Amino acid sequence: MPTDPAYPDVPTGQLRDGGWELVDESVETVFKLPTARVEGATKVYDAVETREAVRNAIGLDHQWRFFFATALSFTPPLAPGIGPAMILPKVRSEAQSAFADELRDRGFESIERGRSERVRVDSGDRARLRTYSAELDLAVGATLSITGWVGVWHGDGFRIAAGAYPDRSLATLLDVENPPEPLRRTPSDYRSELLALIRAVA
Repeated sequence: MPTDPAYPDVPTGQLRDGGWELVDESVETVFKLPTARVEGATKVYDAVETREAVRNAIGLDHQWRFFFATALSFTPPLAPGIGPAMILPKVRSEAQSAFADELRDRGFESIERGRSERVRVDSGDRARLRTYSAELDLAVGATLSITGWVGVWHGDGFRIAAGAYPDRSLATLLDVENPPEPLRRTPSDYRSELLALIRAVA
């Protein structure tokens, strides 16, 4: 009998300390190759500390930041002559398209693909990161602009890790007076945290 793909290892302590909470786990076919079906085992996290701080401050409930990690498996397994390097460009392209679709599904518009850069993840493998930008009109009359990052690499199997965060502090965006600490965080703070989470996936 086939077994479900193993979920990726995520930095649970880092996530817990940062006020993140697991909101979804799923296994699904993410795309197909000519010779195999590619399944992804995904964990999705919401920054609930940020969400609760906004809700307590102005009564608006929204997911302001998210992070997810996916481990891929192939059914049937890749043939011995097909190395990871041969299909990495396809995996990267599909992962980036899926991330843009995810933003669309969340209601974002004006989705644009940005620059690409290479980083070394904590496992020692090299990942290519791609940025995205998008906008969402909020019910309170403000526009939420976000930056998203998608990382793809091959180490102990293929890994995809991604997330997004606001381009302004939420205190400024939502005009919150005397904001609590979670709402004073800057885009630079968000960026550093997200990239650290992406690099820690194994």
